[in-house]
Amino acid sequence: MKYGEFIKHVQSVGQLNSREEAERATRATLEVIRERIVGDEAKDLASQLPQELGEYLRGREGENGQHFDLQEFIKRVSDKEGVEPTAAIIHVRSVFAVLRNAVTPGEFEDFQANFTSDYAELFPISPTSEVPA
Repeated sequence: MKYGEFIKHVQSVGQLNSREEAERATRATLEVIRERIVGDEAKDLASQLPQELGEYLRGREGENGQHFDLQEFIKRVSDKEGVEPTAAIIHVRSVFAVLRNAVTPGEFEDFQANFTSDYAELFPISPTSEVPA
């Protein structure tokens, strides 16, 4: 997925008013992901994204992630993005949904494994977990 396509999807999924809003939401979310997850996992995730987005995830290789809860994650994204926490939640969900489609299923699973169960509400529900009709 190319950079413009990624941002366009974040804008659409999050129902954001502009490309600039989608770019801010994406950057803030990826920067907080970099703080939260293991540095090598962030590097692996970055390797499957456009270079412009991957740069927000690099720089902590070999380091452990910081352990903070969902509320702190949202607060950090909110502060970086300059929006209310309720908006930040919507934006993070949008970025996570687009990430799920932008990287391989195995990489997304590895990424998701870095988060505790209290983060579940941020992650898109996978099609394989839906109950067949």
